[in-house]
Amino acid sequence: MLYDAYEMQRSLLAGASTLANIGAGWLQNPVNPFAYNGVSPIFASALDVFAHASAPRGKPEFGFDRIIVNGREVAVHEEIALRRPFGQLKHFRREGVEGGPKLLIVAPMSGHYATLLRGTVERMLPGHDVYITDWRDAKLVPTDQGRFDLDDYIDYLIGFLEHIGPGAHMLAVCQPSVPAYAAAAAMSRDKNPARPRSLTMMGGPIDTRKAPTAVNTVATDHPHSWFQRNLIATVPYSYPGSGRAVYPGFMQLAGFMAMNLNDHLTSHWEMFKHLVQGDGESADSTKGFYEEYRSVCDMTAEFYLQTVDVVFQRHLLPKGEFEHRGVTIDPGALKDVALLAIEGERDDISGIGQTRAALDISTGLPAKLKKYHLARGVGHYGIFNGSKWREQIAPVVEDWIRTHGG
Repeated sequence: MLYDAYEMQRSLLAGASTLANIGAGWLQNPVNPFAYNGVSPIFASALDVFAHASAPRGKPEFGFDRIIVNGREVAVHEEIALRRPFGQLKHFRREGVEGGPKLLIVAPMSGHYATLLRGTVERMLPGHDVYITDWRDAKLVPTDQGRFDLDDYIDYLIGFLEHIGPGAHMLAVCQPSVPAYAAAAAMSRDKNPARPRSLTMMGGPIDTRKAPTAVNTVATDHPHSWFQRNLIATVPYSYPGSGRAVYPGFMQLAGFMAMNLNDHLTSHWEMFKHLVQGDGESADSTKGFYEEYRSVCDMTAEFYLQTVDVVFQRHLLPKGEFEHRGVTIDPGALKDVALLAIEGERDDISGIGQTRAALDISTGLPAKLKKYHLARGVGHYGIFNGSKWREQIAPVVEDWIRTHGG
């Protein structure tokens, strides 16, 4: 019922968004005599904001056509290096550019598409041979393709690294810090030659007992049965994944928007003012962020519920009790994978100390293979996107990769 109600509302809003777009265009049309009175720009801007907020969204594109490498422009080709039911390994091939450290960027499976890391990829692409995990929307995966849980996530990462080959580096943003760490530890235990040379974790919930945020509080204030009863829905018949139990992306989006409602309302108000004043650049920047932020996808119920239980409620990884396929993940197994933990001073999703905990539990690693970086004045999104990421944080990552075999 929950999903059906959402689909009905989405259909209604899609029509309203189209009408609002038409109305905004008509009020701004130079051949329309009413466009020149003082009220029309205000009405047009209001319609524009509403049309953008209510428009239906699909999977965005990365949109990389060309980049600058060593002062020259080169073409970029997106290729699917490996395809799996619940996600694919995407490779950004730089035409005519050979070499460079191989880098697997692990995108979150948290209700958004991998394109949320467009800025991360764009910054690392000139100097690295970049791959990224491109997770699928669970409602589009037929039920005959099976299940996907946290164990499968780790298996996918191991398989992706094996496909890329020895010598790769791994960068995990937010939620995948836990499965990426587990994959690196499991591969180290098994002496897998494709284990990463370095693992960078950015704003990840390794130990959510440290400086708990509102996200962590929600997870600990409710029993596991509450999440299963209130947040899990069944995919409607109109999608390929009909009948699959999922945690809907629109639920995740609603939760994050509610956490910072004042900020989001302010952003839309600022966008409205920029449109009225004709400041297209500022308005477009805000639009671009929300275009990506509001493009959401579903997670399988088993992955979501297992993550809530293992990571946020029982804290099994920092306790040394995390299991993958029935085998305990030993943080002490990490012997030669260089770890870099990055946190944002103003992160309201993963508090300070949650990612740094990975360095503390890695008792088998020498100090020279551990590094911590606190990004001053940076929130969660700013760790991996925006000017501070490009100018202050990315150079730290690049130096770490270069130092450890990159």
